[in-house]
Amino acid sequence: MRRLKFPMTIAAALLCAMPANAADNQLSAEEKQAGWQLLFNGKDLTGWKCNNGKKIMAPIEDGALVPFKSGGYIIIHEQQFDNFVLKCDVRWEDPRCNSGIFFRVEDPENPVHTGFEAQVMSGDKTGKHEFGAIYDLASTTKNAGKETGEWNAIEIRCDGPHIKVKVNGEEVASMNCDDFDQPGVCPDGQKHKYTLNTMPRAVKDFARSGYLGFQDHGHKVWYKNVKLLKLAP
Repeated sequence: MRRLKFPMTIAAALLCAMPANAADNQLSAEEKQAGWQLLFNGKDLTGWKCNNGKKIMAPIEDGALVPFKSGGYIIIHEQQFDNFVLKCDVRWEDPRCNSGIFFRVEDPENPVHTGFEAQVMSGDKTGKHEFGAIYDLASTTKNAGKETGEWNAIEIRCDGPHIKVKVNGEEVASMNCDDFDQPGVCPDGQKHKYTLNTMPRAVKDFARSGYLGFQDHGHKVWYKNVKLLKLAP
């Protein structure tokens, strides 16, 4: 019997040494030490507003933010960010889901043409309009989304001109804004939504800081564990 004492002691020590995952909408001790910021507390809309200035009506369901019939096209965080890592969990129940995570939005009243969007939608395809794509600019190389109804972990990294998107731990899209040096077209010559009529600048000249938020595109989508780590300029 005594021979079991040492292995059990080692096992207990290893268990205690393992990092504990934080509860929903809370920062773990490791995240706090690293400087992560919690953007949504899971209880109320503190720090969030509609992009059009109207009263925000987005519901909170089971600790998740739901930008549905929220009062605006997107709900945005009141702070602006430049270089950062944003992570959150997202799920939907409608197989026709269509939403998006906007970031570096220069003009909140025109997020579509003055910011970037990481596409959030159902499906198993790849492309510039599929889950994890940097909408209309960078296609996904793979679709790492889970089944409808399951939670997906998204991570968006903006560091100077470099933007990367991960879905469930896998990098699915990336771009270097400096490669987009001609207004209205991608480096491969394909046209994109930032036309001369809507944004008479090349993507490389877009603002490198701005608002971030979640799109209300007519479908219920749940977001939780919205956390951000600021990166050095």
